[in-house]
Amino acid sequence: MGIIKKVEITIQDMNDDKTLLEVENVYSVLLAGGTGSRLWPVSRELYPKQLVKFIGDNSFVQLTIKRIEPLLDTENVRIICGSEHFHETAKHMKSIGIDPEGKIYCEPCGRNTAPAILYALLTILKKDTDPVLCIFPADHVIDNVDMFLDKLKSAIKLANSGYIVTFGITPHYPETGYGYVEGGNSVSEGALKLKRFVEKPNLSTAKTYLEAGKFYWNSGMFAFKASVMLEEFKTYQKEMIVRMGQIISAGEFPEKEAYEQLTDISIDHAIMEKTKKGVVLPSEFGWSDIGSWKSLYDFLPKDDDNNVIDGDVIAKDTKNSFIMGHKRLIATNHINNMIVVETRDSVFVSDIDNSRDVKSIVKKLKEKGRKEYRKHRKVNHPWGSTSLLEQKKDYQVSRIIIYPDALYEVKADAFSLKRLDILEGNAEVVTDNEKCLLAKGESTTISGNKQATVKNTGESNLYMIEIHISN
Repeated sequence: MGIIKKVEITIQDMNDDKTLLEVENVYSVLLAGGTGSRLWPVSRELYPKQLVKFIGDNSFVQLTIKRIEPLLDTENVRIICGSEHFHETAKHMKSIGIDPEGKIYCEPCGRNTAPAILYALLTILKKDTDPVLCIFPADHVIDNVDMFLDKLKSAIKLANSGYIVTFGITPHYPETGYGYVEGGNSVSEGALKLKRFVEKPNLSTAKTYLEAGKFYWNSGMFAFKASVMLEEFKTYQKEMIVRMGQIISAGEFPEKEAYEQLTDISIDHAIMEKTKKGVVLPSEFGWSDIGSWKSLYDFLPKDDDNNVIDGDVIAKDTKNSFIMGHKRLIATNHINNMIVVETRDSVFVSDIDNSRDVKSIVKKLKEKGRKEYRKHRKVNHPWGSTSLLEQKKDYQVSRIIIYPDALYEVKADAFSLKRLDILEGNAEVVTDNEKCLLAKGESTTISGNKQATVKNTGESNLYMIEIHISN
């Protein structure tokens, strides 16, 4: 999207600093589950917010890796994501120079953060003795990376001393959208003994937290030694650790049926609210979980009219607003405190303060069976991509891109046919053991319960139009 370059510049400056400490035997575990429905229509089930480039030229996953790269070895990066996001996550890692082989752990279904962290913990322990694990949500942003890395060093020291560290963000206003942690007596590295976790408060309670001090926003970031967290799971989540051990022993990829039996519970409820080893590390490095359009607007720098604008936008008498376009011109006139977000198939308009309610719209789309809640018109696949160009009652037109040497499967039934037109490249089409070669400008038709494979035989991408006609 290219909204802002500030974050990338900060990280680049730090990569040039050779004085940063290299920390060994530490794994960075990125939690990349969830769908980010409060950032619809850009974030969707098949393309969630952690894979979107909201800020500069990098996705949130890439930004999270780059943020820790000056301090931690990227060979020890591990990402936990849904199986449907594996290939796209791997592409994002490759594009910033990291080999994804063995670094992505796929969950067949989401079961919250406690099972995800345990999955990573047990898998890492199969290859390493007792490392420190640093847990980072892959969809958060941090403004002051220098300060963040300083706190990360302190967290690793505390973890090596046997503490389970949670990063607590110093609140500057009574936020009701975050959970809080309360700190107690001081320990080393500026940390406080963890007294309790509290759920998202109402406004009056949040104000009392702010006035009391020693209450911090729950960032969802942690650091601990593997052996320490393992003992806590054995103590407080005995059934989960037995089940997860069985799941991991059964094979590299967890079976969905077994994984669904795991308790759906956060690491906060499962361990952190019970452990006696928890500490909170007060932190103030410009953190945001980017959980809504408002939080993204709040994080980004504004123009002279206090707007955040990205895309082809003409804004007249527009103030205090967030306007984002992807493919079409957006023209606004005399609006204030508004969100306007355009994608190829959807437009979301809301006042900023109530923009979190988009989650209920996504729920309605899902109930109605609308595809817009789940995927964009363009969907990436391991073999290429499909882009829906037009859809009517009796036909559908899509643009297909197939990578070199990749295969695309085409199926037709007794009530439809599919016509394939080659726009660019060379294709080999195999149907019922019959083979034909197609070049630019040539076409073929698949019908009558037939199945075909289209192979890109060229050295560059194959571009093709697929027309699906219902009889």
